[in-house]
Amino acid sequence: METPVILPFEAESVIQCMQISPLKDVGSASWSRQHEYIEKLNMQAIINASTMHDEYVKDLLVSYRKVPVLVHEMILIEVWKQKIFPILCQLEDFNPKNTFHLYMVLHHEATIINLLETIMFHQDSCEAGEDSILDLVDYCHRKLTLLASKAIREGAATPGQQKLEEKTPVSAMQELETQRAALEFEISLKAVSVLRYITDHTRSISVINRMLCTHNMPCVLVQLIDCCPWRRFKQGALEKYIDGRWQKIPTEDSLKITKLDGQVWISLFNLLLKEDCQRKYDFNNFNKSQILKLRSFLTEVLIDQLPNLVELQRFLAHLAVTDPGPPKKELILEQLPEIWNHIIRENSGKWKGIAKHQVKEAFNPSDSDLKIQAQRLAQTYNLDIMETLLPEKPKCGLCGQHAAKRCSKCQGEWYCNRECQVKHWPKHKKVCQLMAEATGKIQKDLQMVD
Repeated sequence: METPVILPFEAESVIQCMQISPLKDVGSASWSRQHEYIEKLNMQAIINASTMHDEYVKDLLVSYRKVPVLVHEMILIEVWKQKIFPILCQLEDFNPKNTFHLYMVLHHEATIINLLETIMFHQDSCEAGEDSILDLVDYCHRKLTLLASKAIREGAATPGQQKLEEKTPVSAMQELETQRAALEFEISLKAVSVLRYITDHTRSISVINRMLCTHNMPCVLVQLIDCCPWRRFKQGALEKYIDGRWQKIPTEDSLKITKLDGQVWISLFNLLLKEDCQRKYDFNNFNKSQILKLRSFLTEVLIDQLPNLVELQRFLAHLAVTDPGPPKKELILEQLPEIWNHIIRENSGKWKGIAKHQVKEAFNPSDSDLKIQAQRLAQTYNLDIMETLLPEKPKCGLCGQHAAKRCSKCQGEWYCNRECQVKHWPKHKKVCQLMAEATGKIQKDLQMVD
């Protein structure tokens, strides 16, 4: 077996020591070190899950009860983005030589939601989340609501996509803002999958009540089905957001559902058909009218791809001829999420002071400190190391034969010879550009500190 990104004994030590961070420490040396380890844990968890090897990262996070720590750290960055980042940008003494550290903080949230998406596939991860699952439900609701509203307002384009395509020069901070918007889109899509896994596994009355009664998740999901923010038309061609990038879809595949489509439909199936959920949800006139919108989307082509949806189709047919029942009045002792409110209460009135502290201590590093940090992250993201972890040798993007040469621009496609690369270029060109843009940020910042 090839050498892992992080060995089991190292992962155990890291996870055992993992702890929640104060808001003022975001971007500090200790925070950055934990960020690097979480990046490695995320990559290792993905590799283990995709190759069906021992998922020791997931098992260790569960056994050491660190899922709530991950949820806290993710929400901490969400608060930082809303409360601290805007103040940072307005401070007179904030004039960073580059945006490497800031991007790392923004990317931290994306890393954690990606790790949660990987481990929450398993029921024991959901159970290990304990009360933090309530906070995770609230987090997913915020992201899904944003996703639906952005899709309506911007026509399902990736936030900031137009800026990426502009030819005019932009400042480092303008570029960072564009990247922040693109990351927000990615994070929101990951939240769709995390919510689905919660609906799969949870048996908590408080979590079910939070999803159905507090946030009315079925109606939010209907809105996502209706606006489909991971689908768009560009220059007359259908594109779908798959595997982290917009891909042009051939006409014959236009009705083929994506993973995201499937996650939304399965979430709806769970929330509307599970017995525990049906007892809690209020099928009043408004909710009923929204839910019945799904009938127009439940085509034969869709049901062929997700056969279980035939049960949902029958349920909707029955709902259409059923009068709404009286409002449900149940006396329950409801648990409330704590993480977001605790962070806000703990730091209320301190936002500007925290921003000034971070400018001085975290976001104005010396060239030598920045270079050390960049070199450590370069090792974390080393493509050559990642290639040794692949279960199979790379194959040519054109003919499928074993390949030894890689596209020099995007580093993501392989070829067996120059002839295959030239023939494949018209098809690979747009994909290459998108992949190069996605990885260019770290490479650019590395060059700035060399």
